[in-house]
Amino acid sequence: MSSNSNMNLLQKLDILLEKIELNSVVKKNEFVAVKLHFGEYGNLSFVRPQYLKIIVDKLKVAGAKVFLTDANTLYVGHRSNAVDHLLNAYLNGFTMDVVGAPIVIADGLKGSDYVPVKVDGNYIKQAKIASAIALADVLIFVTHFKGHEQTGFGGALKNIGMGCASRQGKLEQHSDSKPKVEENLCVACRTCEKFCPTGAMSVSKVAKINYELCIGCGQCIAMCNYGAVNPGWDNSTELLSKKMVEYAKAVLKDKKAVFINFIMNVSPDCDCWHVNRPAVAPDIGITISTDPVAIDQASLDLILKTTGEDPFLKAHPSVYWETQLSYAEQIGLGSRNYELIKIACDLH
Repeated sequence: MSSNSNMNLLQKLDILLEKIELNSVVKKNEFVAVKLHFGEYGNLSFVRPQYLKIIVDKLKVAGAKVFLTDANTLYVGHRSNAVDHLLNAYLNGFTMDVVGAPIVIADGLKGSDYVPVKVDGNYIKQAKIASAIALADVLIFVTHFKGHEQTGFGGALKNIGMGCASRQGKLEQHSDSKPKVEENLCVACRTCEKFCPTGAMSVSKVAKINYELCIGCGQCIAMCNYGAVNPGWDNSTELLSKKMVEYAKAVLKDKKAVFINFIMNVSPDCDCWHVNRPAVAPDIGITISTDPVAIDQASLDLILKTTGEDPFLKAHPSVYWETQLSYAEQIGLGSRNYELIKIACDLH
């Protein structure tokens, strides 16, 4: 969008959504999931709730049933279960009176609610997609474009593939190993034993895992309230990116979807951290597309052109962002070729 000092960013976003006729994407009574990251408390680089209200209002014009959503995190923090996740979202300003839509945590109370989606990829055969996202009719992805310590950058593809997976699905992407018990954190409550589908968990003084029976489903991780069962983080960054992209393909299967990237507060790391380091690029604007590969490539190119360097590779020298883009194009998720159309903003 071209600059206009007489207009604020909310007005510019409204014009952009009018130009693409966002409300025409949805039909009356369709369930529309607006997928975003509510921000870990203390990190202030997430997309502000005021932007979400503009998007929600546009979608509600068509009579759609709109809700904001995200799935629980694999790590233990402010967003690893629905109760803490909702409280965190409210603290960051995502309340009903601000955004105009309810929040639904997509994979349920403890991150175990998912719908299996067949994808038959090279690495993922059946993805575990958070149920509220899998059951929605239309998906709108609102993404804070930034760096990422494991995938190079976090854009639309990461918001789709990693962000829409249940906790078990996130485990499948991050690790090929089985869960591990942190014995000093275990309180022997037997919850993991109760919910283990194969009988691999047994508890006496502390939980123990029979690895001959364990299938790595992650149910024990999801159900533990004390952070005593954790994944083994042993996947390469390249493999993680490819698994994430195959998950994205599963999420978008038979779905109508629109992708909106906010290239602002471009932090070098994920919004999952409880702090945000200084931005590595200036604020550039907002991009929108129906192609998740094209929008990420365009957003990245705008940053590279503006900064004259690769700030993400500089921040994380051993992590190569190109893997996710090239593999996504290879498996048919979209194209890295695009036409960038600038929208002129005029009050008159």
